[in-house]
Amino acid sequence: MFDTLLIANRGEIACRVAATARRLGIRTVAVYSDADANARHVAACDVAVHIGGPEPRASYLRADAILQAARDTGAQAIHPGYGFLSENEAFAQAATDAGIAFVGPPASAIAAMGSKSAAKSLMEKAGVPLVPGYHGDNQDPQFLKTQADAIGYPVLIKASAGGGGKGMRVVESSGAFLDALASCQREAASSFGDDRVLIERYLQKPRHIEIQVFADTQGNCVYLFERDCSVQRRHQKVIEEAPAPGMTEERRRAMGEAAVAAARAVGYVGAGTVEFIAEPDGRFYFMEMNTRLQVEHPVTEMITGHDLVEWQLRVAAGQPLPARQEDLRIEGHAIEARIYAENPEKGFLPSIGTLAYLGLPAHTAFANGDIRVDGGVRMGDTITPFYDPMIAKLIVRGADRDQARARMLQALAQTQAVGVQTNVAFLSRLMRDSAFAAADLDTGLIERQRETLLPAPQPAGADALALASAAVLARQGLAQPGATTQASADPWAARDGWRLGGQYRRELQWVDNGETRRVAIARHGKDWTLDAGDGPQPFLWRAQANAGGAFGLRVTLGGHESAGTVALHADRAYVFTDAGSHALELYDPLAHSQDTQGEHGGGLTAPMPGKIISIAVKAGDTVEKGQPLLVMEAMKMEHTISAPADGKVAEVFYAIGDQVTEGAELVAIE
Repeated sequence: MFDTLLIANRGEIACRVAATARRLGIRTVAVYSDADANARHVAACDVAVHIGGPEPRASYLRADAILQAARDTGAQAIHPGYGFLSENEAFAQAATDAGIAFVGPPASAIAAMGSKSAAKSLMEKAGVPLVPGYHGDNQDPQFLKTQADAIGYPVLIKASAGGGGKGMRVVESSGAFLDALASCQREAASSFGDDRVLIERYLQKPRHIEIQVFADTQGNCVYLFERDCSVQRRHQKVIEEAPAPGMTEERRRAMGEAAVAAARAVGYVGAGTVEFIAEPDGRFYFMEMNTRLQVEHPVTEMITGHDLVEWQLRVAAGQPLPARQEDLRIEGHAIEARIYAENPEKGFLPSIGTLAYLGLPAHTAFANGDIRVDGGVRMGDTITPFYDPMIAKLIVRGADRDQARARMLQALAQTQAVGVQTNVAFLSRLMRDSAFAAADLDTGLIERQRETLLPAPQPAGADALALASAAVLARQGLAQPGATTQASADPWAARDGWRLGGQYRRELQWVDNGETRRVAIARHGKDWTLDAGDGPQPFLWRAQANAGGAFGLRVTLGGHESAGTVALHADRAYVFTDAGSHALELYDPLAHSQDTQGEHGGGLTAPMPGKIISIAVKAGDTVEKGQPLLVMEAMKMEHTISAPADGKVAEVFYAIGDQVTEGAELVAIE
C-alpha cells in the first residue's frame, strides 16, 4: 500500500478520500487554489500545496502544478476524485510516466470511454443496444441539424466529453436546434475544453439506472449492483438510491453482465460506472461510462457494506479485488440527497454567500451509518462562484425503501443553512411527493410534479412567528421567571421583563414574503402573552443558545406547543421546524423611514456573480415578454436572462466578457 497519497481535488470528495486514507494509515496531501486556502479539505489532509488562482483552469485543471506537488511531497499515488482531471487521459498518462500511480483506469480506457461518441461506437460493435442518434465526428452545425431532423424531435444534444448536465439541451423543434447547439458548444468548451456534441432521440419517461463496476489488474471484474438516478433537475442528479425500485433479479443480472462486458472491452481497472437509460417496458440502452468514482457512490457502500475508496486504493496498489461476484449481497435500501446552495424557485440558480449557520442531524461522516453526511464545507465557509455549489451529501439507509424515505425526511428537517438559499425544503417536498413515494420514477418527474414540488410560498403560522419572537427576546437576554439557571435575590438584576409599576410591552414587525406581520408581546405580573393577530394568548418559551447565533427553542402559545431552531442573522430570523422553514425580516420603521423607490424599476439584475458571454439586444430594440436578452455564465453553466414583459431597451449596461456581481443592473427596459 502507498505511504503518501495526493488528492487532486477539493471539497467533499477530497475530504471523503482523506477519511479512508487516514483510516488506512496513509499520509495525505491536499492541493488548493487561492479561493480554498482555508477550505475544509485543506484541514483534512496532512500536507497542503498551493497550486494557483481560484478559476479551475488556473488551479485544479493544472496537471503540471499537481504533478509537481506530488513530486515535491513524495506522493506515490494521485487520487483524482471526480470532475476536474479525473477523466483526463493525458493527466493519467503523465502521472504514470512520472512513476506515480493514478488511482483510476489506464489512460487507454479513459480515452475509449471518455468520449461519449467513441464509447457508443465501441458499444455498438459489441452489440450493446444504443438509443437512436448520431455519434460521429462531423460537427458542422447544418449537418448536425440534418441528423436531428432525421432522428425526429424531441432530440437531446449532449457534450461528447462531459458530464454533470453541462453542455446538454433538449430541443423540441427544428427551428430551435441551431441556437441550442451553439449554447451547448459554448458550455462544453468552457467546462471541458472540447465543444464536440452528439445527438440522440430524447426518450419519453425514461429512467436513469447505472451499474457500479470494479476491475483489478489480475483480470477480475465485478458489478456492485445498480443505482437509480432518475430524479434530476437541469439534467443533473438530485436524488440517488440503491437498489433501483422495481428491479428484477433477471434484469439486474443482465445489466450487470453488460456493464462488466463493457469494462472488459476496454481493459478497465478500478472503479467505473456504466450508465443506462431504461424505458418503462424494461428495455435498456447504453448511455455512457464514467471512468471514475461517482458522486453517488455512498448509496452503493450503504447497501453492500464495502468502502469503494479503499477498493480503489487497493486496486491501484496492485492488490486483487476484496470480493468476488458471488460474495456480494444487497442489504436494505439507501437514498442520497444532494444539498445544494441554489434557489429551486428561480430555476435552481446557484446561490453565492457565506454559511453563517449550518445545522446537521446526528450522523456519521464519510462512513456507513443510518444517517451519513459527506460534506466539504463548514459553518463560516463561503460558497463561491468558481466551483460546484454542493454543500453536502445526505445519505440514509433503512431496512426497506419506505423506512429509508422516512429517515430522509427526518434528516432533512434537521438540515439547516443560513447565508445562502438551499434546496432542503424542495427535497423534503420531493420525499413526500406521491409519485416518488410510489417509486413512479423517471427523469421528468420534477418537471411533471412542478406544481406540488415548487408551490407558491405559504405565510408563516403563529407558531413560526412565536419562535422567531422568542429568539429575539432570548438574544436580548430576556428570560421568563424561573427560566434562568441562576436566580437572583435582587429584582433589579433580573432580566425577565419585570417593570416597576408597569408592564413590559413590545411590538415586533416581521416581513414575511413582502407582507408585514405584527406581533405584540406583553408581561402581566409573571404571565406573558403574545398576539400574532388572533388576540393575546398565554406565551411561554425556553431557549438554548447554539453556535452561529442560533437558538434551540420550545414555545407554548395558547396551550399549543412547538419546537424548532431559529438562527438570527443580520435583521432576519430563519425559523426551522419539522413542518418546514421560514425567513422573516425584522422590520425597523425608524431605519426604513428614508427608504425611496429605486431609480431603475424597469431594470433586470444579475441573479448571481458571473460573466456576460452573449448579448442579443441593443438600446432602442423593441422586445417581447420572454425574449432572450443576454446570456451569463456562472459555475460553468449558462443562464439566459429574458425580458419580463414587452417593452423597449433603454440601455445595456455591460459588454460581452464583462464580469458582473450579483444584483448588478444588466438591462433597462422602458
